[in-house]
Amino acid sequence: MDLAMVGLGRMGANMAERLVRGGHRVVGHDPSEEAMARAAEKGIESSATLAAAVEALPTPRIVWLMVPAGPLVDKLIDELEPLLSQDDIVIDGGNSMYKDTVRRAETLQKRQVHAVDVGTSGGVWGLQEGYSMMIGGETAVVDSLRPLFESLAPAADKGWGHVGPNGAGHFTKMVHNGIEYGMMQAYAEGFAIMERKDFDLDLHQIAEIWRHGSVVRSWLLDLTADALEKNPSLEGIAPYVSDSGEGRWTVNEAIELEVSAPVITLSLLERLRSREPDSYGDKLLSAMRNEFGGHEIKKG
Repeated sequence: MDLAMVGLGRMGANMAERLVRGGHRVVGHDPSEEAMARAAEKGIESSATLAAAVEALPTPRIVWLMVPAGPLVDKLIDELEPLLSQDDIVIDGGNSMYKDTVRRAETLQKRQVHAVDVGTSGGVWGLQEGYSMMIGGETAVVDSLRPLFESLAPAADKGWGHVGPNGAGHFTKMVHNGIEYGMMQAYAEGFAIMERKDFDLDLHQIAEIWRHGSVVRSWLLDLTADALEKNPSLEGIAPYVSDSGEGRWTVNEAIELEVSAPVITLSLLERLRSREPDSYGDKLLSAMRNEFGGHEIKKG
């Protein structure tokens, strides 16, 4: 198939390369000249402008966006609208908020342009291992794109699926990332307990043991083992954990739907806590203990 890949960062470039390996023609566009040059070395055609990328495609045209969620997606869709014709397809493969995805799909449908949302998981390993894709959109449109999904997935019949209408793909990926937060937090807490104990435990060894046959084995544990092998003491890593938004959205959705999700919620709050080098709340707790019980205050 022929398509344009807009956004050639780590994910976009790797997905474009995997598609080229699968026999597809990819016209790439990115504001970074370096990204375009790297992509060209992988067999991805380069296009200096969005308009030129669209014009290089046969109709109906397929434009795949791999850019950060938020205003940039809206900006690109605004730029694309006058360039597209009836039955063209815009795919959003980023981590957009599903409510934004539904809104954008409705806007495109007014121009008789189809929207497809692809919640994509696989990270930097996707080029080698394949991507997990949760896809939202019209059934006939998703079916027409099957060759692309089969090339990107770990296997033609595994790791991807049409999960529902527009927005369903990004909604499912949002929940996927919320679960990921909880799993990561549980691993982190368990290894922290073992690191504190005076048994002189080899945490990399334990991670390797757990990777085989254990009920807690997972790809996240595989990555944890790799990290502990490279840097057992985690030297040089600040205890600061970012979040890209999906965990917050999952917690908000749980509240709106009145679904109890304490593990995901607390894992998000722990990430927020990691960013407090001088916690006012903890200082106040110490002050309260001193006021009611005369407990010693540790000077900072």
